[in-house]
Amino acid sequence: MLSTYIETNKKPFEKVMFDLIESEPIPSELKESMLYSLKVGGKRLRPILLFAVLESFNLAPQKGYHVAAALEMIHTYSLIHDDLPAMDDDALRRGKPTNHIVFGEATAILAGDSLLTHAFKVIAEDERLTTNQRLSLIQALSLASGPMGMVAGQVLDMEAEVKAVSLEQLKQIHVNKTGRLIEFAIVAGAIIAQADDEVINQLKQFAYHLGLAFQIKDDILDVEGSTAVLGKNVGSDLVNGKSTYVSLTSLTEAKNMLEEEIKCAKVILHNLPVSTAVLEAITDYIKDRQA
Repeated sequence: MLSTYIETNKKPFEKVMFDLIESEPIPSELKESMLYSLKVGGKRLRPILLFAVLESFNLAPQKGYHVAAALEMIHTYSLIHDDLPAMDDDALRRGKPTNHIVFGEATAILAGDSLLTHAFKVIAEDERLTTNQRLSLIQALSLASGPMGMVAGQVLDMEAEVKAVSLEQLKQIHVNKTGRLIEFAIVAGAIIAQADDEVINQLKQFAYHLGLAFQIKDDILDVEGSTAVLGKNVGSDLVNGKSTYVSLTSLTEAKNMLEEEIKCAKVILHNLPVSTAVLEAITDYIKDRQA
């Protein structure tokens, strides 16, 4: 079911997303660098989550294509900057050379900057949405991606490389670094669907547990996964001495924590007053994925 849902939506969405850059008068090398990282692929988890929420409210995914594109642009910018020598210094991303390896550090930095800023233009000009919806989405995305969200998580993650952190501190890192954009994907769908505040708050709680589950699974895959399947080097967290759910507890305990977060997420879904079949399928996918 989920694979069919993804295939049905992924290519039409990507065509719209790529066109939002290809159609703009951007200098050629910069445009090529921006599109390189966007086109490398990936799961498109965040856009698919947004579409799944729209489906829960009986709305077509196309209504969220531009917002999902903006979200994916910001996610991609964060990956470009994460891979830089000043950050994680990674040469491989999704099985391909990272942006700075192909285009050089300066262009990679500017490509990331461009994706970040272009994202807000995309939402601001989305005529499918009301003015109030656009304002709400821009505010929510800036909070999710900025110094009180994803960027804060990256700073805390960098600090954790030089000092020991507790399990609770590790959770806070990942709530910001990974969870905020997942939360935005889910809440954005609800904003577009004009859901009431109670439902939005329930979806935020669902996103919290789903985001933690996603990161715990990432840490498990860093131990058990394969480079060929993941498209990135396995075991790098251990080599770099990074704190993970596995290193702070154990592989067995991390798997137990994953099961608990998945269970909490599903309880919330079952209590929502809308259809959640696709969201439940995504939740299962996050638990069982191998990449």
